Amino acid sequence: MSAFLILDVDIHDPEKYKGYMEKAKPLVDKYGGKYHVRGGPFEVIDGSWQPTRLVVIEYPDMASAKAMYLSEEYAPLKAIRESCSTGHTVIVDGYKV
Repeated sequence: MSAFLILDVDIHDPEKYKGYMEKAKPLVDKYGGKYHVRGGPFEVIDGSWQPTRLVVIEYPDMASAKAMYLSEEYAPLKAIRESCSTGHTVIVDGYKV
């Protein structure tokens, strides 16, 4: 069953974050991830949540998503992301029909 890594990111240094994105994509690909949302316009239609920039990445399963996010390969990239942005990250199982 697919799993989704969902990030709400507030970018403080766009140039540095751009470098992070370029380095992160090959690693996402390596673990079978597929970007569905990578920024772009959105509209809050209910509730008080005010996300800044949304990213949604689909992985083949929860294990793949966790393996990428917790990998030694991603650790230095995560440090870059955290140095130029703040945010929230969740991993959720997809819905099995």
